[in-house]
Formats: sequence, C-alpha cells, structure tokens
Amino acid sequence: MKEHKRKIAVFVDEDVQPIAELFAPVQFELDTRKLTDGEHVLKLVSKSPTGREGIRKIKFIVRNGPAIAVEGISENAVVDGTIPLMINAYDKGDSKKFVIEGSETPQSAPNWLWILLIEFFGWAAYYFITNFSL
Repeated sequence: MKEHKRKIAVFVDEDVQPIAELFAPVQFELDTRKLTDGEHVLKLVSKSPTGREGIRKIKFIVRNGPAIAVEGISENAVVDGTIPLMINAYDKGDSKKFVIEGSETPQSAPNWLWILLIEFFGWAAYYFITNFSL
C-alpha cells in the first residue's frame, strides 16, 4: 500500500512566497535571526493528495536584539512632573564568552526591604535601651 504524504507550505507573516515546502512528517528549524524583532505569524498550509487544504496560524514574538529594561515607569502609568528613569539594554552576546559589564540591570532596593531594615534597627535600639543601663 503506497503512503501519500501531505505537503506543507510554511509562510511567515503575509509573505506570498513560502519559506519552505515540506512533506509531513518533518522537523524544521525556523531561523528567527532573519526576522525583525516584534510580532509575527507563522502560517502553515497543508495540502492532501486529494487537493484538500488545511491552514494553521501561530502568533509569536521575536526578540533577537538587545533586551531593554526600564525602571521608574511601568506600562500604562499615569505620570506627572519629572520622572527619574533607569534604562539598560543588554544582549545575550556571544555564547563563547561571557561579558559581565552590562549583562545585568541594576535595580533600586524594594520598599519592603527598607521597611524591614527600619523595623529591625528600631527593635534593636529598643532592646538595647531597655536591657542595658549606663
């Protein structure tokens, strides 16, 4: 019995030319380095030997460029006056060597940490004053 393989055309976004035409089942590697950063759609069109067609669309986001971290403002924030921002851009870089400088985004200490430190030092001062006399 002869097996009929289904042909699959792989499209990215609204391209009319497929980036690949394959016969199922197959493993395929999509090289995202050729795509711009941002939202994209992978469209798979399958054709059976009888001519019937099936379509599947998969949305995905490409982020090959340097990641950008911003501290001091959040998405959809309501702001007023001058806002201090901390901005950093970092890349995964070359996988053969690790660069420490710029690979982490410095962040300010969270408010809960300051509150915890103030409570601890307040308790320590109270303990010292009540248990030790000069």
